[in-house]
Amino acid sequence: MNQDLPREETQQEVQQEVQQETQDTQDKYIVPGLERGLRLLGEFSSKDRTLSAAELARRLKVPRSTVFRLLATLEMMGFVERTDGGREFRLGMAVLRLGFDYLASLELTELGRPLLDRLRDDIHYPCNLVVRDGRSIVYVAKSVAARPFTSTVNVGTRLPAHATVLGRVLLEDLSLEALRELYPEPRLEVYSDSTPRTVEELYEMVQRDRQRGYVLHEGFFEASISTIAAPVRDRTARVVAALGATIPAARIDPALLDSMVEKVREAAGELSRLLDYRPTLQDRVANE
Repeated sequence: MNQDLPREETQQEVQQEVQQETQDTQDKYIVPGLERGLRLLGEFSSKDRTLSAAELARRLKVPRSTVFRLLATLEMMGFVERTDGGREFRLGMAVLRLGFDYLASLELTELGRPLLDRLRDDIHYPCNLVVRDGRSIVYVAKSVAARPFTSTVNVGTRLPAHATVLGRVLLEDLSLEALRELYPEPRLEVYSDSTPRTVEELYEMVQRDRQRGYVLHEGFFEASISTIAAPVRDRTARVVAALGATIPAARIDPALLDSMVEKVREAAGELSRLLDYRPTLQDRVANE
């Protein structure tokens, strides 16, 4: 008896069926409104810090009424906020809070937090760890001293890199050309009498910092605050963070200065070693 036997499926056909089923399942559970809201948030960047509803509608290729509803929802939840008299929008603090758990999971912060605590216990002042995000520094870890000191800085706080001691440390690896690309404007925004006015002035300042191996400046960003900071490098010898101590005083007691500077440098150096940084002979000579 001659009967047609069912043809066995090829491996390629099986894979195609599995992929189609997976795609169908994904399409089934996708929430279009949520997808659009996340795409909307993704349009904001360091280049496009503020965007209008009309511009967002054009980019997302959806009706302006849909964008207004998305913005109203995101604004209510703190993910966007109005600026420029309500005509444009920018990212809100809720976006930053979403990243806190991620920041806390980074190897850098895991390794750095115990060192910050130990440094704080040694010098009895608040200690911080920051990274650079474009033209800003972002605080990713901090250790608060027991002595009374009201600080406006928390994990997630962003400050201008060019106008802060910690930011100067994070700019050390950049060439003059790279700095000009980062700061194309002819005059830099001024925050204090100490703020460098031009990119060339900033470059000269950070190069002196690099040769010194640390930065100490009294009242650089705020008149009543002094900061000691040192670079943290990874296995590629790149500056990946700045570790510093904040002293709530316009001037630091000279009798304590050398000791505090050395302890900050030691903590930064230890964190660099934990990140597998191995200084060259030239680096060791420069830091002696």
